[in-house]
Amino acid sequence: MISKSALDYKPLPLPDRREFPDEEMLRRAREFYQEVRTRHTVRQFADRPVNRSVIETCVLAAGTAPSGANHQPWHFVAVSSAALKRKIRLAAEEEERRFYDGGAGDEWIKALEPIGTNADKPHLEIAPWLIVIFAQRWGTFEDGSRYKHYYVPESVGIATGMLITALHHAGLSTLTHTPNPMKFLNDILDRPEAEKPVMILAVGHPAEDATVPAAAKLKKPLDEIMSVFSS
Repeated sequence: MISKSALDYKPLPLPDRREFPDEEMLRRAREFYQEVRTRHTVRQFADRPVNRSVIETCVLAAGTAPSGANHQPWHFVAVSSAALKRKIRLAAEEEERRFYDGGAGDEWIKALEPIGTNADKPHLEIAPWLIVIFAQRWGTFEDGSRYKHYYVPESVGIATGMLITALHHAGLSTLTHTPNPMKFLNDILDRPEAEKPVMILAVGHPAEDATVPAAAKLKKPLDEIMSVFSS
C-alpha cells in the first residue's frame, strides 16, 4: 500500500552498483542465454512436492520488477491445496470447452494444432503448485480512497517473465494457462474487484515421460527479432 505521507521525491545514491569489463559482460550474457534456452513449457508434471519457500523466493524475485510509478500492480496467489486446484481445473476446463467448441474461431484453433492443446487440463491438478497472477487496476490509500495504477499490463508482464525465469533458475518447469474469461478465479480465490486475473502458472517438476511439441523448439533467429541502428 502506498502512503499519502510518503509521496515526495527523495533521490538515493545508486545501491548495489555492478560493473564488469566488456569481456565479462559478454561471458555473462552468453551464460545466461545458455541457461534460459533450456527453459521448456511442459504439460506433464510429476506430483513430486515443491517446498513453499522456493515458490516464495521466486515470487520475491518477481516483485523486484520495474513498474509504472513503482506502484507494483500485481498480486500472486500460490495454490497447493488439492481441493482448490480441483475447483480451478473444473472452472478452467468449462471455459476451455467453449473456446474449442467454436468460441475461438477456426484460425485460432488451426494455429494451436502444432502445440497439441485441447480442453483437458489435468496439469492444473497434478502440478504441485498453481500461481495465479492478478493485475491490480487501482490501489487504495490507508483512508480507503483509490489511486490509479499506470502501465499495468506492461508492469505485470515484466514481473511474470521474471517469475517464470526465476522458477526455471530454481530447477522447476512451468506452463502458462490463460482461459478466457477468468473471472471465476476472483471468486475461487477471494480476490477483490480491483484485481483482474491474467494467468494461471502451473509449476513443478516435469514428469519422467514429459514431452514438448517439436514446433516449440522453433525459435526465430536474431535477425528476425532484432533491428540495430548504430553510428
